[in-house]
Amino acid sequence: MLSDSIDVLGVMVDQKTRCVHYHTEKDVIAIKHRCCQTYYACIKCHLELANHEPAIWKKEQFNEKAVLCGVCQTELSINEYMASKFQCPYCKHEFNERCSLHYGEYFEVDSRNG
Repeated sequence: MLSDSIDVLGVMVDQKTRCVHYHTEKDVIAIKHRCCQTYYACIKCHLELANHEPAIWKKEQFNEKAVLCGVCQTELSINEYMASKFQCPYCKHEFNERCSLHYGEYFEVDSRNG
């Protein structure tokens, strides 16, 4: 858990929201899961620790603040995060571009795009 105002759950989570599963310099976002309104470091942490199945954010909910920058502790809407070009719009820290490979585990994505 983070010591700041927003708690992030996960396995061995550090102060920048990195966990045992994802821990590069760029792995600094946590995602609030729609099912429980709780921030987890990653989907794997949610699957290991939560006692329920994850739910995906629907496109009409993409204005919700559901992504946390672990560097500056700023909450981003899903739309802000997806438009960020893998960099926090506030502190400019880089985000891991490979996270886009997992969008479908968190967010409703267009099935025609993969």
